[in-house]
Amino acid sequence: MATTDVGGLRGAVKAHPRTFVAAVSIVGYGLVIGTFAGVVPASVFPSLTRGEVDLLSHAIAAVNTVTTVLLALGWRWIRADEVRKHAAAMTASFGLIMLFLVLYLTRVGGGPGEKRLVVESGMFLGQFAGLVSGAYLAMLAIHILLSVVSVPVVLYAITLGLTHSTAELRGTPHARVGRIAAGAWILSLVLGVVTYLLLNWVYAYEFVQVSY
Repeated sequence: MATTDVGGLRGAVKAHPRTFVAAVSIVGYGLVIGTFAGVVPASVFPSLTRGEVDLLSHAIAAVNTVTTVLLALGWRWIRADEVRKHAAAMTASFGLIMLFLVLYLTRVGGGPGEKRLVVESGMFLGQFAGLVSGAYLAMLAIHILLSVVSVPVVLYAITLGLTHSTAELRGTPHARVGRIAAGAWILSLVLGVVTYLLLNWVYAYEFVQVSY
């Protein structure tokens, strides 16, 4: 995927990929937690209306859907030994997840509150309303958990891919780690899109002011 050049920053990252991944993961976690906790100043983010929050939610779902498709294609292409296509798909997926992070933090930091599911109308109500709410919360929890724990795994796989040549990657855990990363990533994204559809299109939601 990458050349064998080991000079400069690439050389340092190539020599110490785990240290690099740990540092970037800490920064990423810090940004997300800091935004939720209010440590990151609100002035950093634009003040959003509820309509703008809706638009960001739709944009995030679109980004996640495209990312899922690219990941699935990348998985298929590497199984067919189409390395260049695989590398392009995975690199594009990583770029989209960075875009997702920007959109997500903007929505959280600049939004007037958060959306919560209201099961009052829609499909499978009546005696199934409780099951719908429970399933929604379970999928949301798994989505969030996978999003959190997959960060260093995804970063490790992409870091190895970008700093090693195709021949060099055979001597690294890139393939094994990549399978785990892609699987967790795809499941997290799919669950995220499903909960988005339930919240925004199948059922209703309410805005709740939240103080972190």
